[in-house]
Amino acid sequence: METFFQQIINGLVLGSMYALVALGYTMVYGIIGLINFAHGDVLMVGALVSWTVVTLMADSALPGWGLMLLSLPCAIAVCCTLNFAIEKVAYRPLRSAPRLAPLITAIGMSLLLQTLAMIIWKPNPKPFPQLLPSEPIDLGGPVISVTQCLILGSTAVILAALMWLVNRTRLGRAMRATAENPRVAALMGVRPDFVISATFVIGAALAAVAGIMWAANYGTVQHSMGFLPGLKAFTAAVLGGIGNLAGAVVGALVLGLVEALGAGYLGQLTGGVLGSHYADIFAFAALILVLTLRPAGLLGERVADRA
Repeated sequence: METFFQQIINGLVLGSMYALVALGYTMVYGIIGLINFAHGDVLMVGALVSWTVVTLMADSALPGWGLMLLSLPCAIAVCCTLNFAIEKVAYRPLRSAPRLAPLITAIGMSLLLQTLAMIIWKPNPKPFPQLLPSEPIDLGGPVISVTQCLILGSTAVILAALMWLVNRTRLGRAMRATAENPRVAALMGVRPDFVISATFVIGAALAAVAGIMWAANYGTVQHSMGFLPGLKAFTAAVLGGIGNLAGAVVGALVLGLVEALGAGYLGQLTGGVLGSHYADIFAFAALILVLTLRPAGLLGERVADRA
């Protein structure tokens, strides 16, 4: 049972990081119907910017948590500016084009960001400094680190703030109106271009936070680190129901738990033939099973194509 509860903790931490990235995918898709495959690489940029700031300030008198707080706004600012530019330069001109065009553009943008990051930060993996106390907290068997506690707490606060923004503010109402029908929303005084740009910026801020969390939790950063979290977050968004905010969170937590439990028990289930690094089998098998039984996702809704 100790292994089970430990993997539950690990799964919730992993799912929390997936959730922040999955929300970026599902917000953009819900408003303009675009799968932004470059979103995972925005996470990578956030992590590398944070690493740069922390490395440059390593000789200062700031404590570890101070360095993390200092690097956070820097990473958010860079990621928001980057995603704003990507939307304006790469996606906005293709908004009325066939859906395949922006999809190919998104894949190309992902490869471009990885290449630029490899040039700027070099291809070798870099150790991310241990900024918070490494002493684990004993929960009567299972343990949790200070970094994992911070990830869980920060994610809960961010998700609550995002739900408030979407459901209780003028920008949130404008986002929902634009998602419903951008032409009618424009006639009612909403500026669809501003709303779409704001959605990309919010998604980038979430990805930047997720990137710092990922780097702090796993202790390494590199130019290709955004691909797998981005793919898993997209999987989580589809699992929960792409375009549904609550569905993205539920899908991410389910995916994190399935992956963590699979990693903990895969060796026992296969008699040692498969190790924990094959845990992705469970994650994608769960996706296939859910989409076979419920194609719209766990909380998704069937939405008619816009005219």
